[in-house]
Amino acid sequence: MSTGTSTSVRATADAARPRRARWTGDALVVTGYVGLAVLLTGGQWGRPDRLFHQAGDQILFEWMLAHAARSVVTPQNPLHSTALNAPDGINLMANTSVLGLGVPLTPVTLLFGSQAAFLTAVVCCLAGTATAWYVLLRRRLVNSRPAAVVGGLFCGFAPGMISQAGAHLHIAAQFLVPAILAWLFRPVPGPVIRSGVWLGLLVAWQAFIGEETLAFLALAVGVFAFGYALADPAAARRAAPTLLGRVGVGAVVAGVLLAYPLWFQFAGPQHYRGVPFAAYSYQLDAASFTAAARQTVIGNDHPPGLFAPNPTEESSFFGPVLLVLAAVIVCWLGRRALVRALAGCGLLFALLSLGTEIRVHGTGTGIPGPYRLVAALPLLDLAVPARFALVCVPVLGVLLALSLDRMHPPRTTAEPAGRRAGPDEVATPGVPLRLLWTGAVAAALLPLLPTPIRTVSAPTVPAFLADRRWREHVPAGGTVVPVPPITGAAVSPGMLWSARTGLAFHVPGGFFIGPSGPDDPAARWGAPDRPTAALLRRVAETGQVPVVTDDHRRQAVEDLRHWRAAIVVQGDVRHGAAVRRTLDALIGPGREVDGAWVWDVRDRVR
Repeated sequence: MSTGTSTSVRATADAARPRRARWTGDALVVTGYVGLAVLLTGGQWGRPDRLFHQAGDQILFEWMLAHAARSVVTPQNPLHSTALNAPDGINLMANTSVLGLGVPLTPVTLLFGSQAAFLTAVVCCLAGTATAWYVLLRRRLVNSRPAAVVGGLFCGFAPGMISQAGAHLHIAAQFLVPAILAWLFRPVPGPVIRSGVWLGLLVAWQAFIGEETLAFLALAVGVFAFGYALADPAAARRAAPTLLGRVGVGAVVAGVLLAYPLWFQFAGPQHYRGVPFAAYSYQLDAASFTAAARQTVIGNDHPPGLFAPNPTEESSFFGPVLLVLAAVIVCWLGRRALVRALAGCGLLFALLSLGTEIRVHGTGTGIPGPYRLVAALPLLDLAVPARFALVCVPVLGVLLALSLDRMHPPRTTAEPAGRRAGPDEVATPGVPLRLLWTGAVAAALLPLLPTPIRTVSAPTVPAFLADRRWREHVPAGGTVVPVPPITGAAVSPGMLWSARTGLAFHVPGGFFIGPSGPDDPAARWGAPDRPTAALLRRVAETGQVPVVTDDHRRQAVEDLRHWRAAIVVQGDVRHGAAVRRTLDALIGPGREVDGAWVWDVRDRVR
């Protein structure tokens, strides 16, 4: 009995050791992803005076995260808020409110503030996306851990992901995409309902993070499935009933969960139609696919708009070596239907990202882009063409992982390296070719290594607001009017003040998308300009103090009443002295209080 027990214990220990080693290896991989994400965001941790280079976008998402946290702890509609754009408020379902990120991050926001929550979200977006793809690759597509590590690393930290991460959380948050694909294309036969329910729940969650990513995912899945059906019709016929069943159940579950939010988005208060910019103009230059992105170790500050619309839309920038390797992989592993379907999907989305007319090095060629064929279709007419190239990121990541896995397959004594392949498989490469391929992959990826996300100076939150001195002057229902009031797509100091004080007070204006007017649902940035807001903004931009007339003063009082103003607050602003003199002429002298100039206007708005 003693010998048998000892043998059993040894067998159990031998079985447990590989499992522990597996989990240890996975934990080290995830730790590495998280460490890299923290390193890339290092320019802001503990630095409230800094914002990432697209400062207006960060302020927007800090405000959204603060709103989500406030919605969790106070009884209010999370889909609408009057804390911004007072008194009309904004339709948060129709804006990028990222409730799917903000609600889980509520403890971080409440304990450490909106900036810490934003940085944590960026880390989760980058490292979470890399981890999710690593898990999917490791469990479904490859046997080699290094292959899965490289694939996940590229999917989470490609140039396009880094350019979006510092500004657009709703685009960078792609950690649910592999999970959705895993449940949709689950290979093991089983109950359709269970897979469909999970699929629907994940789709609903993704909708509350970013509908745009969900739309791109749906399009990519359709293109991939069509390509796979062409490559392997028999396998597609076998999988179709189960796949369609999962989609049907998932659609019902997601539809029930999203019915009211989607109604609110398209028909609720402050809803709008269209987008406030020409989406088709946001396209990539064909040369961008072989260029170096700004946020890489070999990046350069090429003129904005030459290869991409702006620094946040560098969705391609893969470099020439990686594109050559991708072509080699498709030729080498092209017998697999998976590879052919991926290649077709990636190529189509790359072409769509070129917009309505293909440009090369900033010059139009006169050649129409494929996007022209779909630009007028519903939903696609709202899509930013440059972002279609983001679909190429996981396509390339999976192709790289498949190639590395083929170069370094699990070895058995019955399968020597370099053996001849059967009719339906690819020969296992020998050691020299493995080393050559590994070096080629390294040569393609090393130039794409990201650098820390660039930062710029942040507007200061006056102590008058941070220390809550404003409470003495603002009654219930009153607002704090920041100077100058921002009503368009610009850096909004008042919005940052609101976010970093936990939405403690309401402010007019802000950076968001809303309707052009009560009877005009056409989309525009911010609220329609009030005359006083436009006047003060001109002064802040030019430094020229206008001649203030009685008409200006009457209009100022009318605008203050519309905003339900209690106090007007001026912090650090360009040409601040000129703005202050203009305000003194409009509404009387202000006074300096704890780092801000304050005008108490309660007696004016009665």
